[in-house]
Amino acid sequence: MKTLVVGVGGMTNGGKSTLSRSLHEQIPNSCIIAQDSYFKDDSTVPVDTNGFKQYDVLDALHMDTMMSDVDKWRRDPASFLKQQGLNPVRTTPSVDKEVFVLIVEGFLIFNYRPLNELFDKRYFMEIPYDVCKRRRSSRVYTPPDPPGYFDGYVWPMYLKNRQKMMNMVSGIKFLDGLKPKEELLAAVCTDVSQEIESLRGMLQGFVSLPNNLERGNKMSF
Repeated sequence: MKTLVVGVGGMTNGGKSTLSRSLHEQIPNSCIIAQDSYFKDDSTVPVDTNGFKQYDVLDALHMDTMMSDVDKWRRDPASFLKQQGLNPVRTTPSVDKEVFVLIVEGFLIFNYRPLNELFDKRYFMEIPYDVCKRRRSSRVYTPPDPPGYFDGYVWPMYLKNRQKMMNMVSGIKFLDGLKPKEELLAAVCTDVSQEIESLRGMLQGFVSLPNNLERGNKMSF
């Protein structure tokens, strides 16, 4: 069995959730862990000097719980799928030859070093300021965004977090969120599928070794 961990990050309303869900629908034996599911209770989120709730920081998230769920998947992805109400799909004669894919989606997934170190593929969705602001204003949040929240907090924090990410992370593929959804999905799905096929090839090569040859042992003549 092989595993592949895919990170889909990006700015608020950039399209990362849509891409992640579509990718999950295309990739067998995949599941999603979304960072937005790990926000702390609103009452515990601190307020800055402008009176804005500080949601766009790692301290506003239960990252320890998120990492625990990621580790559960890594230990036994087939069981994790079943716990999520998903049925593993048999694409090979044996589960030992399967490739399981975890899609981790969120706005700060690359800024948390222990999580970032696990990614095999990294994608980051971006859209211009005006499009982001328009999309954000059209959505209803709980609690709702107060007046001036986007320009006074959300956008400045995005720029700050993005710079931190750039300083600590390499190997990110940036995606233009203005492109058609189908085009973005096709590009990412092709990239991920190629990696899956490469992993399957490694599995096939390993299982085809002579029965008396164990991993780590040299052949004797």
